[in-house]
Amino acid sequence: MSAPTAILAEDETVLRAELRQLLADLWPELIIRGEAGTGIEAVQLLDRYRPDLLFLDIQMPGMTGLEVAQHAQGKCHVVFVTAYDTHAVAAFEAGAVDYLLKPITRERLRLAVDRTRRRLGSRPAELDSLLRELVGQAASHSYLRWINASVGDIVRLITVDEILYFQADTKYTRIVTASGDALIRKSLTELLAELDPSEFWQVHRSTIVNANAIAGVSRDAFGHLKLNLKGRTETLKISEAHAHLFRQM
Repeated sequence: MSAPTAILAEDETVLRAELRQLLADLWPELIIRGEAGTGIEAVQLLDRYRPDLLFLDIQMPGMTGLEVAQHAQGKCHVVFVTAYDTHAVAAFEAGAVDYLLKPITRERLRLAVDRTRRRLGSRPAELDSLLRELVGQAASHSYLRWINASVGDIVRLITVDEILYFQADTKYTRIVTASGDALIRKSLTELLAELDPSEFWQVHRSTIVNANAIAGVSRDAFGHLKLNLKGRTETLKISEAHAHLFRQM
């Protein structure tokens, strides 16, 4: 029997590296055919390599993990990766798939590996009913819609649709809109957990950008990626850890 193959689809570079290393320890015969940082890349790798197994983050930029799972169902076994309990327990426990909650632990991955090994000889599960339930849960998930922010001595209500980007600023986070700046006492990590990941992308450790405000990507004289915004003159740095978000642009 040939060695099993897998694709890792996870947009967080550090987490993807940790998952790769843990799999190397717990399942050394598993061959990782490719790694994807966006949903589009995941589908391309699935079509190219036709792996036995897909480790798939539910929250993926460009094309959601649920859309990728629709493409993968019946073709390979899927292990979902999620940061949200609401997306996991009841739906996954009833199906022929497994899941990992972030942060991934060695013990939980070992259990997923054992279960998946036993399933490799069977036909991959059809995921229609599971995906319908997960889509319903995702639709009911309440993302942040407005923020109370300080503009001088005034507290202003700002809808997230107005926000072009967030930027860490010492003890505060700076909010930039078309009409000006404001400050809030909330970290980027806290914001990431509350914002819709299909609309707000982290592009640097200190910056989250509204995807709808992106005009394009260019490089500076040193070859570093920078983000151009619609109707704005400033550019935003894109770190190497997040460059994969813009490979299709």
